Amino acid sequence: MTTPSIILASASPRRRELLAQMGLAFQAVSVEADEIPRQGELPEQYVYRVAAEKSLLGQLACPTKLPVLGADTEVVLDGEVFGKPQSFDHARDMLGRLSGREHQVLSAVSLRLGDEHWQAMNLSRVSFRVISEAEIEAYWVTGEPCDKAGAYAIQGLGALFIAHLEGSFSGVMGLPVFETANLLREAGIQVLLTPPNPAANRRCP
Repeated sequence: MTTPSIILASASPRRRELLAQMGLAFQAVSVEADEIPRQGELPEQYVYRVAAEKSLLGQLACPTKLPVLGADTEVVLDGEVFGKPQSFDHARDMLGRLSGREHQVLSAVSLRLGDEHWQAMNLSRVSFRVISEAEIEAYWVTGEPCDKAGAYAIQGLGALFIAHLEGSFSGVMGLPVFETANLLREAGIQVLLTPPNPAANRRCP
């Protein structure tokens, strides 16, 4: 069994998938942060706070000398954090408002190692084509929107609605790989190491 190099404070399968793609061995722990926006809290402040709470809760739940990673990703339209849909009507309202418009996706990353704490955030802009009521209903039936911020998944059928993306695909998916790798370097973890000489000399067939 591979020894983990970090702790992931998240139950998100998308974040687990992205860390695995980065080649990182990790141990995941589920945490419950306060994901209710506070009065007067700006969307940027909100995602930073929730990501920081997740990494802190992960650190408390899993005492270790390993770095603990927390993240939060939110869809924002007209200054409003959308969160995850609680019902079909909620998802229909979200997707109806996103239809034919550009929105922001904020994805914050928090990394703790002992008393050290690093944070970063990625901002992406996503433009939706116009979505019909029938498409929204059909999309809901697939089950994909249920646990997704903004009621869509860029890595799934939700991609059918996206006319343009400016920013980070992985950030919209749930974990901005570029920013995450930079924070890990701060903690002494190199995501992509220089290969040994034989591999470096290997040529494509």
